[in-house]
Amino acid sequence: MKKPVRVAITGGAGQIAYSLVFRIASGEMLGQDQPVILHMLEVPAALEALKGVVMELHDCAYPLLEDIVMTDDVNIAFSDVDYALLVGAKPRGPGMERSDLLKINGDIFTEQGKALNEFASRDVKVLIVGNPANTNAYITMHSAPDLERRQFSSMMRLDHNRAVSQLAEKTGVKITAVKNVIIWGNHSTTQYPDISHATINGQPAKSLVEQDWIINEFMPTVQKRGTAIIKARGGKSSAASAAYAAMSHMRDWVMGTDEWTSMAIPSDGSYNIPEGLIYSFPVTTKDGKINIVQGLEIDQFSNKLLIATQHELEQECEAVADLLV
Repeated sequence: MKKPVRVAITGGAGQIAYSLVFRIASGEMLGQDQPVILHMLEVPAALEALKGVVMELHDCAYPLLEDIVMTDDVNIAFSDVDYALLVGAKPRGPGMERSDLLKINGDIFTEQGKALNEFASRDVKVLIVGNPANTNAYITMHSAPDLERRQFSSMMRLDHNRAVSQLAEKTGVKITAVKNVIIWGNHSTTQYPDISHATINGQPAKSLVEQDWIINEFMPTVQKRGTAIIKARGGKSSAASAAYAAMSHMRDWVMGTDEWTSMAIPSDGSYNIPEGLIYSFPVTTKDGKINIVQGLEIDQFSNKLLIATQHELEQECEAVADLLV
């Protein structure tokens, strides 16, 4: 049996965390031979609810779960952690502008970035799930200057999974038949769900669907899926699907995969995206490293959409510039 690793989850009493922590404790994220110690962070008002989650974790009697740290102290939450999933964030309320949300969450993720910088393992892998995820990751990264940029990413896997599912349903194939779908850019409605390089059972996906469907149904459905789910669930946002996506993102980052997936990571300048911007690219992973798929042909239609979502991210970064280290 391996030495235990420490996994931090923020917003531990929230819906996403509730769907996530049991899967981590069972070994689904890091493997059936990897013991874990969970560090669960919540605000003081939610500690009683978090206590209930911890009680349930104990009641599962997971063989791989060695210990649980429950706290409202961010420094304790991130002490010596090897993996950090930053799930908790302030949701957007009625009448709230995106700029207001950026500022409120900016304060949260500035504090968490500083704590990671001070207390986490020097090899920690940090996944930001709480929205607006890309810019929250940008803030966290800049608030942890002693850690390398490559140690930060934000979650686009849910959007990626949504795109794969929509394409599989449209063409009547199994999920596993769909390869090389891409989500470019920001986790917002400006994201670009791209099937230009996708295949279905080895055939080009674009040869099996109509361009009108791509533009008028596929792309808007993926871009606005979160809003549609909130409406269908009576005001509750995606939880189980977001938790599965977060787990899958971290699993692939740690375990490696030759399959293309989409991750928002600090740009290295690929595809003319400004260096350091947290932007979603097609990636593969190996030995704990995320590698951008290179050499893809970007047509004029796609390039326009890549630039549009880039500009939105740049505007968000400008809006939080005063928070950055």
